[in-house]
Amino acid sequence: MSKTPDDKLTDSTAPVLQKTGAVTSPVRTFRDKVYTSRTLILPNGATLPVAKGLVGAFGDDQFHYLSTHPDFEPLTE
Repeated sequence: MSKTPDDKLTDSTAPVLQKTGAVTSPVRTFRDKVYTSRTLILPNGATLPVAKGLVGAFGDDQFHYLSTHPDFEPLTE
């Protein structure tokens, strides 16, 4: 008996695909208590723009920087 292409879906020896990329976290927004507009330069050289007194942390490094800086406070959503 020959296998058809549909047999690959139920074949127990077929490889299992796993997600290997990083899972992105949601944007966490902070309020700038000092400026309404500026560009932040992070220790790794990346930049974060502050606009209308708000800045978003897209990764853990950005979140850590903003959460430990006295000029910023997290906004609850």
